[in-house]
Amino acid sequence: MENQKYWIAVVSKEHTMRGVTGGFMQVCHGKEAPLKRIKSNDWLIVYSPKLAMESDTKCQAFTAIGQAKDEDIYQFQMTPSFNPFRKDIKFYKCQETSILPLINDLEFIQDKKKWGFPFRFGFFEIKEKDFNLIVSKMKPDESN
Repeated sequence: MENQKYWIAVVSKEHTMRGVTGGFMQVCHGKEAPLKRIKSNDWLIVYSPKLAMESDTKCQAFTAIGQAKDEDIYQFQMTPSFNPFRKDIKFYKCQETSILPLINDLEFIQDKKKWGFPFRFGFFEIKEKDFNLIVSKMKPDESN
């Protein structure tokens, strides 16, 4: 698809699964700006460095694949003082896939010794080639 983009969001596995179940994406502690970059039908892969946000237990895996349903962004009241922005995403069933065997082949990881560096941004665009490599390992079921 022309002008289609491919994104990586960095979200704990626990929060990722909450989004997959609810059909939404929330990134960078609920900020609106990253979500505005995702256009209808853009693809999204979620990378989970940890199992839970408050935990030190590593996950280091790609945990979800989805596609933006539309351009809409909305706020959701989680607590009286926390109203994060969300975007509706169609998630596909897939296999969680460790990043470790893919590091040397991913172009967006320029320094293989400091491979975690790109993820510190929390949300970033990747090339179609990297997207296709990750997806080939996650084996999504696009029929659901």
